[in-house]
Amino acid sequence: MRHLSVWVLSLIAGLFLLESCQSDDGFITDRSAKLEFSVDTLRFDTVFTELGSATRFIRVYNRNDQAIQVSKIQLEEGTNSSFRINVDGIPGNSIEDVEIPANDSIYIFTEVTVDPDAPLSESPFVITERLLFETNGNDQQVLLEAWGQNANYIPSRFDKGTFSLISCDFGEIVWDDPKPYVIYGILFIDSCTLNIPAGTEVYVHGGLALGENEDGSNFAYNDGGIFVLKDGQIQVDGTVDQPVVFQGDRLEEVFAEEAGQWRGINLSGSTGNTFNYAEIKNALYGVYVDSASAVTIKNTSIHHTSGPAIFARHSSVSSENSLFYENASRAVQLTYGGNYNFKYCTMANYGFGFDSRALSLSNGTCLDPLCAQFATNGIFARFENCILMGSSSDEVSMTDFLQGGSFFDFNVRFDHCIVRVEDMLDPIDGSFPNFFEDYAFDCINASFSDILFADVSENIYELDTLSIAEGRAKIISSIQKDFADRERDSTNPDIGCFEYQYE
Repeated sequence: MRHLSVWVLSLIAGLFLLESCQSDDGFITDRSAKLEFSVDTLRFDTVFTELGSATRFIRVYNRNDQAIQVSKIQLEEGTNSSFRINVDGIPGNSIEDVEIPANDSIYIFTEVTVDPDAPLSESPFVITERLLFETNGNDQQVLLEAWGQNANYIPSRFDKGTFSLISCDFGEIVWDDPKPYVIYGILFIDSCTLNIPAGTEVYVHGGLALGENEDGSNFAYNDGGIFVLKDGQIQVDGTVDQPVVFQGDRLEEVFAEEAGQWRGINLSGSTGNTFNYAEIKNALYGVYVDSASAVTIKNTSIHHTSGPAIFARHSSVSSENSLFYENASRAVQLTYGGNYNFKYCTMANYGFGFDSRALSLSNGTCLDPLCAQFATNGIFARFENCILMGSSSDEVSMTDFLQGGSFFDFNVRFDHCIVRVEDMLDPIDGSFPNFFEDYAFDCINASFSDILFADVSENIYELDTLSIAEGRAKIISSIQKDFADRERDSTNPDIGCFEYQYE
């Protein structure tokens, strides 16, 4: 695509200025005298597929009967900016003392140059910056927004705050393009299987969006997410060297570990879903498994979420060799019963306060705020060779709504696990004083002084050389490798998703 050079366009700006009225002797200095702009956001809607530039302009109005002097017009990032400006024929990143005659205007030509194949840290999907104006003590701004990275925008880069559908008549769609996939709005998958092979990068543009009720009133909701409906499936098949990554599309370093940037992945009545060698981060929750849904999660990490890594409700979840950490509230939350199997998983929930848990499970759901009325559904849950640890005295929370119902109402078992429980064991006030007799077998109740991980402060959940998890797992013949695809000890494997590596 050809674009006029910003320097050529500056000549056009000069012609406009020649037609303008001459400035009055004095400038209006009243703080109420503000500038007006032709746009509040200047968008460069070009999606670059090769190194190139694009130019757009902003018109700045002085609606007053006296001339006005703009003390400074500058790009927020200064010399580090991807944008360049030309004001009144003068190029630069910061221009001072710009005069706009009474009831007149000036043009600011803005240029951006993008290398769409540069690393994402240098050429993100959306390049944004503020163009700042200082006038009579007032600070005003225009947002500059350019599309930089050569990517697959789903459904398009203009669909923020909308709903879109992938459907393929019960066939299969494969996301195998080496370019990243960027989701805008809420994406629904129905009557179709979305297959995502190794190495695919999926970014989701999140944030708050406004919806409209039937009565015309507005409501706010969290934008950016994937919903797999009853007749849809998602199959994620990464490898240890090329995992499939789901994350927010804010690529600045400050956002790398920021939770809640997008909604998460929601399975709504869908079965047959798999995540193998995936990484899911920066979401409100990792995977929400709704009623009657089923998913298998292997060799997967879900971290830096503002809610649970896995939130399952009356559903089926099978997970092995997976790592869940930096998940606010709960690492794994299983509610209203269901069928759950976790093997060689590490649930580490540090630093979120007294009420945080590595695991919460129940066989019911409250129907009113005080839980005077509730509904129940039987739960079957098995945890084998798992670490459930964090910074609370009770990292396991269990609720049996029927309190002594049948075996099938609350069928829970921990086998060769490391947990931390304290208050729930209290013979008077504890909810499960016989936890180690009735529910946990050959498990370790770890103290705060016990050594487990290499470095929790750096989110390194490999086992420490003195870890109490070493050699304490039972043999599960179907799982012979760990999260990092390394061989497990054939006779004395370690508890958790990592097998300690002796040098």
